[in-house]
Amino acid sequence: MTNKIYEYIDENNWYIGEWTRFRKAGFHFKDIPYRLLEHIDAELSELIERDLDEEYNAFTTVVVKYGSPMSYIQFVLNMINDRQERDFKATSHKGAILITEKDLLRKVFFLSQDGVKMTDFFGQGQESEMAVGDTILIATRNEGKTTEFRKLFDKLGYKVENLNDYPDLPEVEETGTTFEENARLKAETISKLTGKMVLADDSGLQVDVLGGLPGVWSARFAGVGATDDENNIKLLHELAMVFEIKDRSAHFHTTLVVASPDRESLVVEADWPGYIAHEPKGENGFGYDPLFLVGETGKTSAELTMEEKNAQSHRAQAVKKLVEVFPAWQSKPL
Repeated sequence: MTNKIYEYIDENNWYIGEWTRFRKAGFHFKDIPYRLLEHIDAELSELIERDLDEEYNAFTTVVVKYGSPMSYIQFVLNMINDRQERDFKATSHKGAILITEKDLLRKVFFLSQDGVKMTDFFGQGQESEMAVGDTILIATRNEGKTTEFRKLFDKLGYKVENLNDYPDLPEVEETGTTFEENARLKAETISKLTGKMVLADDSGLQVDVLGGLPGVWSARFAGVGATDDENNIKLLHELAMVFEIKDRSAHFHTTLVVASPDRESLVVEADWPGYIAHEPKGENGFGYDPLFLVGETGKTSAELTMEEKNAQSHRAQAVKKLVEVFPAWQSKPL
């Protein structure tokens, strides 16, 4: 493909551009905001599809007369559209310039160094700042579990909701016989009903001497609607004749499933080994935490701080695995 010189001239603007082998700084006449234009050039260069067989993969410009960021951005986008048969467009919005390609938002340029008020940019209907940004809906009404996930996902920049924020949603019966089946049921059903990205976990305690029980029945080990205390009493009763700690080995297991409409669900799993104590200890956590001795520490999960627990628990390990594979999963074509 032969090279081509591009030029745009009107009363307030005069831009000249061409494609080059490597990106290099443009030439700007006096009183031109070259730092801003260099920033724009660097950002727009990221939109170019690199072709190793193509001789010219970058652009450079000469700015003789400068009118506005919008006029310059449109000039460069027109170069890219013409050369690579793309469909980029620039739109002004509330003190910013949005770069779109068909139905995708590709870049946002904020023109004020002081920033833009969120209510101005996103509209007055927002209840708070947290109404802006990615949200993940945790498929549980358990506030203790939600608190753990919120601590973990806050670090990733996600707002966390749970089913208590959606009281009209129906309960999803956990009819599966494995952790993954139950997690899939919750995540995929609620995602279809809400159109949101949903994370569901099915977690449970598996005690070796009990053949893996209570397992998927952990939340209802003492019967449907059982409280945490009732489940713990039931577990201690089942282990009443197992005296040695070494024979009371167990592990917490969790399976996480992330579901999003029209996308294959993502599944990760993790375990947290330990033992079952002879009596409950600790005030933190929920479920079987007061009975679960963490590894060889001699402490129960309920004696750990939230920070200590989130550094090693089955959910923390599963979320770490999730973080590793989540970006690739999210970027897969629908």
